[in-house]
Amino acid sequence: MLPMKTFLHPTDFSELSDAALQLACALARDHKGRLVVLHVVPPPQSHGEEVARRQDDGYHADLWRMLERMRPEEATLPVERRLEDGSPAETILRVAREEGADLIVMGTHGRGALGKLLLASVAEQVVRRAPGPVLTTNATVLRSGEGQPAGSEHDSVPLPR
Repeated sequence: MLPMKTFLHPTDFSELSDAALQLACALARDHKGRLVVLHVVPPPQSHGEEVARRQDDGYHADLWRMLERMRPEEATLPVERRLEDGSPAETILRVAREEGADLIVMGTHGRGALGKLLLASVAEQVVRRAPGPVLTTNATVLRSGEGQPAGSEHDSVPLPR
């Protein structure tokens, strides 16, 4: 087995990301590694969005608070948080290289074939170009317990909030 000590979890704060965080926490705990939680702020899609982000209402501060609330159940698990601006896939790949991530653990949105043809998902772009292994999951598998052996120690890892 490859030694794994650094786990990167990109999050968009969705339920799918929460499920992947649950898995990333369990893996980091089991491998006695560290977890890096990353949120990427994509470029604004409109002039109005760009202006709104420049207001002094703490847009980035709110995102930092959301990152800080993402805590594993096991308080001794080393967690680092990063907030970056940029293209999500490009930034995830850059941070994976910078942090020396042994595994990227991220959720997928499960788009159908047409969606994949029209616009590749961030997860798909990361999987294709990552410097190392990528583990993708969806919330329904973790919520239902599918794919986990009975009595698995991962069954008890709560969803961090």
